[in-house]
Amino acid sequence: MDIIREIEDSTEELINLRRNFHKHPELGFKEFRTSEIIENYLRELGIEVKSGIAKTGVVGLLKGKSPGRTVLLRADMDALAIQEEVDVPYRSIYDGKMHACGHDGHIAMLLIAAKILVKYKDEIQGNIKFLFQPNEEEAGARAMIDEGVLENPHVDAAFAIHLWTPIEYKNIGVTSGPVMAAHDNFKITIKGKGGHTSSPHISIDPMIAAANVIQAVQSIQTREIDVLSPTSIIFGKINGGTAPNIIPEKVELEGTIRYLYEGKDNSGEKPRIRFERVVRDVCNLYRTECEIKIMPSSHAVINNDKLTNIAMDESSMIVNRNDGKIVSYICMAGEDFSEFSSEVPSTLIFVGAGNKQKEAHYPHHHPRFDIDEDALAVGVELHVRNVITFLKG
Repeated sequence: MDIIREIEDSTEELINLRRNFHKHPELGFKEFRTSEIIENYLRELGIEVKSGIAKTGVVGLLKGKSPGRTVLLRADMDALAIQEEVDVPYRSIYDGKMHACGHDGHIAMLLIAAKILVKYKDEIQGNIKFLFQPNEEEAGARAMIDEGVLENPHVDAAFAIHLWTPIEYKNIGVTSGPVMAAHDNFKITIKGKGGHTSSPHISIDPMIAAANVIQAVQSIQTREIDVLSPTSIIFGKINGGTAPNIIPEKVELEGTIRYLYEGKDNSGEKPRIRFERVVRDVCNLYRTECEIKIMPSSHAVINNDKLTNIAMDESSMIVNRNDGKIVSYICMAGEDFSEFSSEVPSTLIFVGAGNKQKEAHYPHHHPRFDIDEDALAVGVELHVRNVITFLKG
């Protein structure tokens, strides 16, 4: 199998696919055009296809010549509700929607990987599932798992690649263990007694309670949780009040709790339990009432040691040829690939797609986000190599 030549022959198609998806972004669970293109592409390759999973998800199954294990490759499809500011011919044609996280590239890479692997199906022992997932931003992976994508045949391992602009092109981030954080959203409603700012003593001020809640919860990480267990509590939204001389009835606070470990209530660190205790105690101190809602978004992504070793070996071959390097990379962003890693041995790899000279250095979810498209070929090669090595083993 001449992987490099196969990729070179498909480079133009690879880039065109990515730009097509980029130009036509679709939000989570509304990826109808995207999934139709994927379904038709896979069928033309002769791959068995199931569509409409979790509304818009697509799974292709490639059966090798002989029985064996089953490996899953995952690409996410959804775009973001962001107004694009990148002035390129393939910019989004829809106001308020753009691929600002690299998912367009993920789709293109997996389609070309499928195109290459199907040519060599007679040399494959086992099965390959090509999974195209909706709504990664809000845990679409769990919906697909609940509809049986890890069965018939049972999946033995899963790989995912994330194009990543914080890592420079030619470099690849491969790390065993926790690599992306668990992520909970929260909303706190603090209720007091409204009044006039000239007479605060006859009111119950939710503002001062809110200010102290914001400060107090920061001590959870520094005083209650092991400093070697990364934890982040950040407030992103405050809403309260109608006029400068009125003490409001209530204040609403929203934000996120992130942690690089399993943060369930029965775990040692118990971030959610600690958070609720501190918030309630502070509100009680200031005579206010509070309502706390915690909405889990995703678990931590935990990379399997054996699969990460495979990815490390295959990545090393690629970066050595391209004058790049392997980097140990961990971040506090959330990723619902964690739903797969909590069910089957899994590994997520970061392929460097940052390049300041090409204006591809903006962070993910930024309106000027773009990628160095040379990274797409790296992703395709890594998909193919990971599959071949795993199924041989």
